[in-house]
Amino acid sequence: MYTINKSNRKASQELIDEFSKFGVALIADSMGRYGAMKPYIKPIAYGRKMKGRAVTVQTYRSDNLMLHVALGMAQEGDVLVVDAGEVTNAGLWGDLMTQMACIKKIGGIVTDGAVRDREELIESGLPVYCKSISPLGGFKSVGGSVNTEISCGGVVVSPGDIIIGDDDGVAVIPLEEAGEILEACKKNQAKEDEISEKMKQGITLFELLGLQEQINKLGLIIPEDKE
Repeated sequence: MYTINKSNRKASQELIDEFSKFGVALIADSMGRYGAMKPYIKPIAYGRKMKGRAVTVQTYRSDNLMLHVALGMAQEGDVLVVDAGEVTNAGLWGDLMTQMACIKKIGGIVTDGAVRDREELIESGLPVYCKSISPLGGFKSVGGSVNTEISCGGVVVSPGDIIIGDDDGVAVIPLEEAGEILEACKKNQAKEDEISEKMKQGITLFELLGLQEQINKLGLIIPEDKE
């Protein structure tokens, strides 16, 4: 059944900004190596950071009517996350929609489908993550849903979840678990910083990670260097 909802699940901007200090890889590690979208969801341009609250969209195949509805509903800083059913034969997002998104100061868009007008999208500066590029346009005649639970890039996304994107990909942070995940991110970042400092002091990464114990468990022997 198709549904259009308003989302009342809103993370504070302060919380979103805190998560944006970390890379997607570290955030995913802090969620037990879950929560990052599959690697086929890629940025169309590198060197950009995406952050914001999820406005979720579920489209019918090759139809972007609900994406236009969501774009109209989205607020400044929101990120549109689109479940296009991984159908990539039509670009459901293009230049004109990007212009509207920039006027509204939308935080970005993520879709498991296709986009088009790649050159114009890159020039706009809007963070765009997608599975594919297609020059064909989408239809505007079939229903879908806005602000319902969806799946995008192999991850469940609910309206209001925190979305972070960088050159590695996209992380989805469930709003209800955001506080706990943020603390895990801080601890993991501190641990990585400590390891970096110790490596500068001459200690090897192999030693710092305690990998010799695992080698011993496997019954392996690392040959010693001989002069």
